[in-house]
Amino acid sequence: MANPMRGEVAIVLDGQPHVARLTLGALAMLEAQLAEDSLADLVRRLDEGRFASGDIIAVLVAGLRGGGWQGDADDLLAKQIEGGPLAGARAAAQLIALAFRDVA
Repeated sequence: MANPMRGEVAIVLDGQPHVARLTLGALAMLEAQLAEDSLADLVRRLDEGRFASGDIIAVLVAGLRGGGWQGDADDLLAKQIEGGPLAGARAAAQLIALAFRDVA
């Protein structure tokens, strides 16, 4: 079960539950893959709605890998996300929001 206090989001792939979270390593991978100069630039771009479906896939892969999944983008593309593309986009948005929430 996913724990939002730890930044975790539940994602079901092909009927199998997974926990995703954006660890520091996952964020570094995401930043490099999306060719941003900083995490702040990445968050700003996503907040401004300047993202594509490939960005959503990249966030999901980074989050899933941060949760221990061993797949890559090609593996994710071959999976069925429970709830479809909209659920995938929501999970990606949740991952970003939880990773950068103010916990103070």
